[in-house]
Amino acid sequence: MNRREFLKSGVALAAGVSALLLPKSLGKALGISLSSPADLAAVKDGETGEMFDRGIAALGGVSRFVSMGQTVVVKPNIAWDVRPELGANTNPALVERIVKRCFEAGASKVFVFDHTCDLWEKTYLSSGIQEAASRAGATVVPADRPGSYRKTAIQGARILREPLVHELVLQSDVFINVPFLKSHGGAGLTISMKNLMGIIWDRGELHSRGLHQCIADLSLL
Repeated sequence: MNRREFLKSGVALAAGVSALLLPKSLGKALGISLSSPADLAAVKDGETGEMFDRGIAALGGVSRFVSMGQTVVVKPNIAWDVRPELGANTNPALVERIVKRCFEAGASKVFVFDHTCDLWEKTYLSSGIQEAASRAGATVVPADRPGSYRKTAIQGARILREPLVHELVLQSDVFINVPFLKSHGGAGLTISMKNLMGIIWDRGELHSRGLHQCIADLSLL
């Protein structure tokens, strides 16, 4: 499964929204075989990293998505200069566990970044994600340099046809979207699709040209 297929499948490795676990009796009644990995899982009750492990296990394990020697981009929401307990950014413990599991699956490099709203130096630090990702062995990179972005055509896009996309997303073998579920004044809700705003250079363009359609366009990348 390549990066484009991964994105289109809608599989987001996120705490609490990773896989649907059906009782065997219900699966049988619905005619669904549970012998193969799920495509969606919901996990609750437990510590963040442990919940991720249960969810990804239902999906077939990280090795279903990450192979030996591949490069991986883990894209959390690190937009805001606030502490983890305020719930504005992705849980740093989740990011750390995902990075760790990627390396265990054989990844050669794991990159973590976000094109932040507040100053990246502050958000990376105050969110706890820089420390957590680095501790797991990831390369944490800033996304504030225009030279790191490449004009990229999006087939089927209605408005956002050629955004500037961060080169790591284009060059890496695997892209893992790790959003944080929260309300949003413009989009209504922030989850996986809106989290992709952090991989392009001109975030403001989406707001000025039609946020909903631009987010939909970006998800076709």
